[in-house]
Amino acid sequence: MSVLEILIYPDPILRKKAKPVGIIDAKIERLAEDMIETMYAAPGIGLAAPQVGESIRLIVVDVTQKKEAPIVLINPEMISSEGECFEEEGCLSVPNLKEPIQRKQKIVIKGLNPEGNNIQISADGTLAIVLQHEIDHLDGVLIIDLISRLKRDIFKKKLLKKMNNKEA
Repeated sequence: MSVLEILIYPDPILRKKAKPVGIIDAKIERLAEDMIETMYAAPGIGLAAPQVGESIRLIVVDVTQKKEAPIVLINPEMISSEGECFEEEGCLSVPNLKEPIQRKQKIVIKGLNPEGNNIQISADGTLAIVLQHEIDHLDGVLIIDLISRLKRDIFKKKLLKKMNNKEA
């Protein structure tokens, strides 16, 4: 296993809608293992394949941070949701941005596990938030898209200034 590079906004891969995984082969299994190692090393509690440069529908999640039972979901999709919550989120691909984001409070997700079996996860709390966040990545949506226009403009100006300072 190896730690992969996490792409940082505004990398264009982060904006692409990821393609469904057709065949779960050794390459997909290896990518999932590497993503888990990368997520723990970051450290983070979720990671989507586009964040490591692979535009496919694969996410890994471990809200326990105990490194015992990470969730690997292939082709995940939300099939039901209810309620609303508003919690602060951060993102490994959008460093230095932590903002309250509105999400669904309870969700049901379906997808495939690495063995190719259909699975369904009912989630609330932090797990529901992280699953929604990672599925957003698969659709090219970042937390910067979910904050107010004013906060987004301020963040982009700071980022542009930081990028210009690096080039100088």
